[in-house]
Amino acid sequence: MTTTIASLDAEDIRRIAAAYEATPMCAHCAVLACPGWEAFPGTADESMLKRLGKVKQLGDVSDATLDEHHPSGTSYWSPDAPIALGFHPYNRCEIWACKACARPFLRYTEYGGYYEERRIRELRHALLSTAA
Repeated sequence: MTTTIASLDAEDIRRIAAAYEATPMCAHCAVLACPGWEAFPGTADESMLKRLGKVKQLGDVSDATLDEHHPSGTSYWSPDAPIALGFHPYNRCEIWACKACARPFLRYTEYGGYYEERRIRELRHALLSTAA
C-alpha cells in the first residue's frame, strides 16, 4: 500500500516554522538540535517524529536543481545558511515534527556512490529565504 505524502508549499512551511520558532525543544527532540545539516543521530528515537509533508515541487521533480543558494558566503554546513526551498537540498526535503512538542525539522537523504546518509536540520523561520 502506497501512502500519499502531502505537498507543503512555501506558505505552509513558513506557518509551521513560525508557530514553533520560540518553542524550546523537549527531551525527546533535543538530540536533534542541529542548526545546520547533520547526520541523523543514531541515538535519536525516530518514532518520536511524525512526517508532516514534503516540500512542494514546482514542475517535474526530476528537474529539481542541485544548485545551492548561499548569497552571503555560507555553505551547506553553515548553521546560518538560508533555507531556500527552491534550491538543493531543500527542494528534496520532507518536514517532520516532534510528536511531543511539535518542533519542526527538515529531513532528506543524501545518496552517494556507496552510501546513504540521512540528514536533519532545524526548520528555523528566521532562515527561510524567498529565493526561488
